[in-house]
Amino acid sequence: MRLRFAPSPTGYLHVGGARTAIFNWLLAKKEGAVFVLRIEDTDRERSSDEHTRAILDGMSWLGLDWDEGPIFQSEGIERHKRDALRLLDEGKAYRDFSDPDQVRAEAQERGMHPSRVAREQAEALGAPESERRATAGEMFAVRFRVPDGETRFTDMVHGEMRFGNDDVDDLIILRSDGTPVYNLAVVSDDADMRITHVIRGDDHLSNTPKQVLLYRALGFPEPVFAHVPLILGTDGKRLSKRHGATAVGDYASEGVLPDAMVNFLSLLGWSPGDDREFMTRAELIEAFDPSRILKKSSVFDADKLSWLNGRHLAAMSPGDLCVAIGERLGPEAVERMGDEAWRQHMLEVVTVRARTLDELADQARPFVCAEVVYDPDAVAKHWGKEPALAVERLERLAGIFGVVDWSHDGLETALRELAAAMGTGAGKLIHPLRVALTGNMASPGIFDVLVLLGRDRTAARIAQAIERIRAL
Repeated sequence: MRLRFAPSPTGYLHVGGARTAIFNWLLAKKEGAVFVLRIEDTDRERSSDEHTRAILDGMSWLGLDWDEGPIFQSEGIERHKRDALRLLDEGKAYRDFSDPDQVRAEAQERGMHPSRVAREQAEALGAPESERRATAGEMFAVRFRVPDGETRFTDMVHGEMRFGNDDVDDLIILRSDGTPVYNLAVVSDDADMRITHVIRGDDHLSNTPKQVLLYRALGFPEPVFAHVPLILGTDGKRLSKRHGATAVGDYASEGVLPDAMVNFLSLLGWSPGDDREFMTRAELIEAFDPSRILKKSSVFDADKLSWLNGRHLAAMSPGDLCVAIGERLGPEAVERMGDEAWRQHMLEVVTVRARTLDELADQARPFVCAEVVYDPDAVAKHWGKEPALAVERLERLAGIFGVVDWSHDGLETALRELAAAMGTGAGKLIHPLRVALTGNMASPGIFDVLVLLGRDRTAARIAQAIERIRAL
């Protein structure tokens, strides 16, 4: 079994293309097959090295290792031409000398497809005259002669597919400048690479009867096809930039984990046959069966991705979590995570609320960075409205924190007793204290924060906060 993922470098690797790559990769891993990466770069005007690099980086980030490639479609142009000219020599294609504008106008007037008008003109011209004009150097395109009847093939997702050949135009396979067209290039490449299975998006389904006809005309073995449903936005329309980030690289930069993205995209249009949602790569490979690819389109649910990312984040090893924090907060953060017991406690506290690596770093920042970065909104809400009262509450807290038993229960008991003595709710003390210790409106539980910071750092941060409030 040989599979391929064949993106076009006319844009970045988007989530739809990534999902297609994942399905191919999973089946290859499941069956011990060869996974080929082919870059379809024959559209030279729209292709770019930047997009090629982004595709390769996206595949690498996702962990979709390929066995062969990247192979560039442009490297096979001479082979594409030979295949097209062989069809011409065998009478399965014909030269088209017609003027495209004139053909379109006549086709519109007669209610025909333009390719049928082009075929009429080619037949009226006759083979000897066609040969003479070609020999004289006149420009011509090569069109594939679609046979009568219908084209049938079996799709792993949709079952038996039938297309009336009357609805398939005599497609151009070689342009007048001698360059091959997509459908021919794909067939030629898949045959040359001995591709046995083609998993791709439903948007390619209209191309498949044309390609099947070309496989048969050229005498190439036909691969098994599986056309997977499109990914839609929450409004039921095809996913696009208007729905938010669609490029895989955007999610990587936002702190989404590659394992989470692979897990999430695998479940868009495919079911493992049970209610599992959190799945490791090994579990996905073991469960993957193309017969369970759904016919119905799936909706890209960003909240679901966030939830899954949080699950994968919580499953990371302490070492990997520390590396991720250090990459975002710098070497100082790594140095402050030296004590194993403290580090384990800190990671348990911060991973509960974090859904992305960036959120993980933000949650860890108050514990592993010396400086407190104050959120202006938090300052305005919990200090700025009544600064004198905020100072009083923090001073009272500093007083009890100097003598209290420094444990979760001891701190909670002391704070609640102080709130009762002051005739106020515990939250009235906790909110300004949270800003003082973390700089944020929200944080892990305040008593976990206190335990992790320790008595001395807590006292220093309260003193710094009081100075800051008095300067408001």
